[in-house]
Amino acid sequence: MKYSLLVMTLNEIDGMKSILPRVKREWCDQILVIDGGSTDGTVEWAKKNGYEVYVQKRKGFRHAYTEALPLITGDVVITFSPDGNSIPELIPALKEKIAAGYDMVIASRYFGNAKSEDDDLVTSFGNWLFTNTINFLHGGNYTDAMVIFRAYHKSIIKDLELERDKWYSTPEKLFRTEISWEPLLSVRAAKAKLRITEIPGDEPPRIGGERKLKIVKWGAAYYFQILREKFFWKPVRRCERTLSFPRKRESRSPFSRG
Repeated sequence: MKYSLLVMTLNEIDGMKSILPRVKREWCDQILVIDGGSTDGTVEWAKKNGYEVYVQKRKGFRHAYTEALPLITGDVVITFSPDGNSIPELIPALKEKIAAGYDMVIASRYFGNAKSEDDDLVTSFGNWLFTNTINFLHGGNYTDAMVIFRAYHKSIIKDLELERDKWYSTPEKLFRTEISWEPLLSVRAAKAKLRITEIPGDEPPRIGGERKLKIVKWGAAYYFQILREKFFWKPVRRCERTLSFPRKRESRSPFSRG
């Protein structure tokens, strides 16, 4: 399998200089920097240091993903934040779990001994609420359904219809914001009964730049989307990938911690 690391940036020059040198080139077949319109030299630094860069045309995380989708060459995508919140040294552990046959692997901030140093009371409660709502309504077994740092097969993007505007347009219009697809990915992966696991992944404090989180608007839009999914999208069948090795039937839950 080939792996593509998607590095999501918007004015993250300090984080890029500190974090990306720790990402060993041999870990991934492609490192793609997807930029949301930086004005602090992020794009110039990335190009100067030999990274492939795409500057998105429409603002928002999900538009960054969908616009860059044709450029992704890997069978597996790893979504990554270079602001210091994602620990590069966990990339091989994510790949190990994917190679073991999992469809998605999450670097959870709340699994095992992992902790978030970037959380406050509001964001900690929000992550707990969203994750537990997804587990209760959609049959998940997550400890962290919201985090960006995760690996999953590129094929499930279309299987779960994550790239289709219609699944985001209503909450975005209602709450006048643009959202990402991580919560919807977590919901639909659970509904489709994909094989999911987590690894512990600390979240260090961000390095430079400004926090992009829009707590009220994003929180309301995501919660509306999570609730609406109970009555809308349903998988026609379990998403199955063609693997290069036989998959054994397991009696345990597909969300086993593996």
